[in-house]
Amino acid sequence: MGYVALESLRRRSARFTGSVKMVAVRMQFTLYLVLLLNIYNSFVSALYFHIGETEKKCFIEEIPDETMIIGNYRTQLYDKQKEEYLPATQGLGMFVEVKDPDEKVILSRQYGSEGRFIFTSHTPGEHQICLHSNSSKFALFAGGMLRVHLDIQVGEHTNNYAEIAAKDKLTELQLRVRQLMEQVDQIQKEQNYQRYREERFRQTSESTNQRVLWWSIVQTLILVAIGFWQMRHLKSFFEAKKLV
Repeated sequence: MGYVALESLRRRSARFTGSVKMVAVRMQFTLYLVLLLNIYNSFVSALYFHIGETEKKCFIEEIPDETMIIGNYRTQLYDKQKEEYLPATQGLGMFVEVKDPDEKVILSRQYGSEGRFIFTSHTPGEHQICLHSNSSKFALFAGGMLRVHLDIQVGEHTNNYAEIAAKDKLTELQLRVRQLMEQVDQIQKEQNYQRYREERFRQTSESTNQRVLWWSIVQTLILVAIGFWQMRHLKSFFEAKKLV
């Protein structure tokens, strides 16, 4: 009886251990999935916004160096009679301007009511992407509102793998390997950019600490000088009054 009970206990323990391992594997898989989704979302962003006749909208995009960015947009003009947004006319255009972290203009161009702009980053950091309409020039929708749909793709997501496979005559396996290699390359660029940010932050922190230290030293010297001057002044005052 003792042997049977011991064997039953061992089986229950093995089942419990197996269940714990399965839960751990599922949790690990979930964490990996969340990580991959976060990486994917960081390289693709789609949105829409509204702008007025002379209004300008700017967006900040953190981009690693030597990374291609493609922005696709389309505009819709608000129709007051139908009370809805309709596709904009061909005469309406969008002006796109892109600045790098050093405030250097790397793209400045006039586009149509629907189009695509492409640029490559050469400096890691925050890039400013600004858009505004040319309605002030042509007065196409005076006082109206314009809806702009914007889709920004960064790095590996700018590639059209169907065209690449057809052009280079790649098999499905070769295309998948190439896609994985480019994803790894983009992740490496992102890691390098994070190291760059960490180094910049460390330099800023060290510079701030050094300035605080020197300011504290200057304050101490000023207090010592004021105290010494007060003592000399009081001594001269007492000597003048013949109290000393």
